[in-house]
This record gives sequence, structure tokens and C-alpha cells, in this order.
Amino acid sequence: MATETDDRGRIYLSKDLRDRHGERFRVVDLPSRIVLVPVDDDPLQAVRESVGPAFEGGDIDELREDARATIAEEARRETAEESDT
Repeated sequence: MATETDDRGRIYLSKDLRDRHGERFRVVDLPSRIVLVPVDDDPLQAVRESVGPAFEGGDIDELREDARATIAEEARRETAEESDT
């Protein structure tokens, strides 16, 4: 899907995308692209439910860097898959 910004820098996401992914996104600025990552209404609760006690005692800066690296890798993989089709 391709989209453009309007004169105020806003982008339009279709109702189908908003229904599937919600209306709140984090913008991830990568060297070669930007990625919109859906944000849950309660992001901390979503993480707790996903990983359970896996992050207990972890350093916040290390966790943040790991999360950014994971998001970047997922974006690269999805972009590669899209270009293969």
C-alpha cells in the first residue's frame, strides 16, 4: 500500500487498516524508511501479557535497545518479503 502526506504532513490510513491495527502508532525512524508500529491502549500490560516475567530485573536501556533492534529487523524482513512478491 502506498500513501502520501497532505500539505500538513498527515497520512491517511484506510478503515480496514485502522480496524486491524488500531488508531495509535509509534513512528520508528530507520536509516532507509519509517515504520508505523501499532501501540496498544495499555502498552505495558500488553508487554506483560506477551512475555510474562521475562523482563524482570532487566536494564531499561538494554531492553529499549533490544526492542528497537527487533522492530528494525521485523521491518527489514517484511519489506524483503513484500519485494519478493
